[in-house]
Amino acid sequence: MALTSSIGADALRQPRSERSERMAERPARSPLSGVSWGAILAGAAGAAALSLILLILGTGLGLSAVSPWAQEGLGAQSFTVSTILWVTGTQLLAAALGGYLAGRLRGQWLDVQTDEIYFRDTAHGFLAWAMATLATAALLSATIASIVGGGVQAGAGVAKAGADMAPTAYVVDSLLRPSANATVVTTAADREAARTEVTGIFMNTLRTGALPAEDQRYLSQLVAQRTGVSEAEATQRVSQSHARAQAALRTDETTAREAADKARKASAYASLWLFIALLSGAFIASWAATFGGRQRDH
Repeated sequence: MALTSSIGADALRQPRSERSERMAERPARSPLSGVSWGAILAGAAGAAALSLILLILGTGLGLSAVSPWAQEGLGAQSFTVSTILWVTGTQLLAAALGGYLAGRLRGQWLDVQTDEIYFRDTAHGFLAWAMATLATAALLSATIASIVGGGVQAGAGVAKAGADMAPTAYVVDSLLRPSANATVVTTAADREAARTEVTGIFMNTLRTGALPAEDQRYLSQLVAQRTGVSEAEATQRVSQSHARAQAALRTDETTAREAADKARKASAYASLWLFIALLSGAFIASWAATFGGRQRDH
């Protein structure tokens, strides 16, 4: 009976002893977190600083159309191949530096499998790139807004141009120019008042495209009084000046629409290439972090 009890006790103790041995063979679990924020912040700071330095250098060399200074932005004709290469190269170099620092400076994980280490290093590089991108975007918010919103602003400018565009001052001045034999004497205030009145009537009729008969008669009388010409000649002057003002308005509107179309295309073109550059930077930063992590562990 005692022998049976002893055998049973040994059988019960055996599994616990084996489990204890297996637990003793395992390395102690690392107290470090899976995310090394210090390494990530260091990599992000390095990437943001290098990106800003290269961007300023590119602006000084004329290779970058994207300026780091306020009120400086993208021109419709300035986003060339050299600009694309410089912006993309800047992003890749800065992302590689940030990812490498994030991977090299992170804490060592002793009890983590190789696949998990690879994933964590990749995540560290991506997070460093993301924080550097956000920091750079905050610093260059005015420039980025001008690039992304350039097309919208250009469209709004065209819509406003049609409402605000006045006939050229030369057209109005030529209409009120006295004849060679005129003996009319006017003051500067009278001439300015007449110019303002003619401009107001022209602006009111340019939108409709026709000059009402009553406005035609009034302007003819006004021009005849101010210039000393006959009323028939004044009527001819008014008709010709109104036609010239309409032609100038159409020309200005066409020019403004062409400029807006170029601005929209440049904005879309720049946004597309910046997206490609940033996406490439995210990939390079993730890869560089795994490279730096391998050097850290070996």
